[in-house]
Amino acid sequence: MNDSTDFAGPPAGIPAAIKAAPNIVHASFTVGDVVRHRLLDFRGVVFDVDPVFANTEEWYQAIPEGVRPDKDQPFYHLLAENAESSYVAYVSQQNLVADRTEEPIEHPALDGLFDGFAKGRYTLRREHRH
Repeated sequence: MNDSTDFAGPPAGIPAAIKAAPNIVHASFTVGDVVRHRLLDFRGVVFDVDPVFANTEEWYQAIPEGVRPDKDQPFYHLLAENAESSYVAYVSQQNLVADRTEEPIEHPALDGLFDGFAKGRYTLRREHRH
């Protein structure tokens, strides 16, 4: 037996994909949750979640380097609103916090995806569940 404290890696026979598995970041929010952007003045309801960045490289590079989020985290598709308008946003997990106001979102696309709002979150329409 070797008294060395050096780690030689996982035992033989473990697949390479497991040996090199990255840190897994779990989604903090789910479809129907109402969230608020940590830095910008808008809030929205989650209608889809990507486990890691899944937008275009052009979109990603358009974000100023000093505030560009890491790609290896969940990204959320939001029906978003601010004081001036409603729109769709794509936001990294690091830039979102739960919205605790329990106030509904006023977005024109809500009725097409969700059929109820209670206790601060939306219920996805049955035909959109899978």
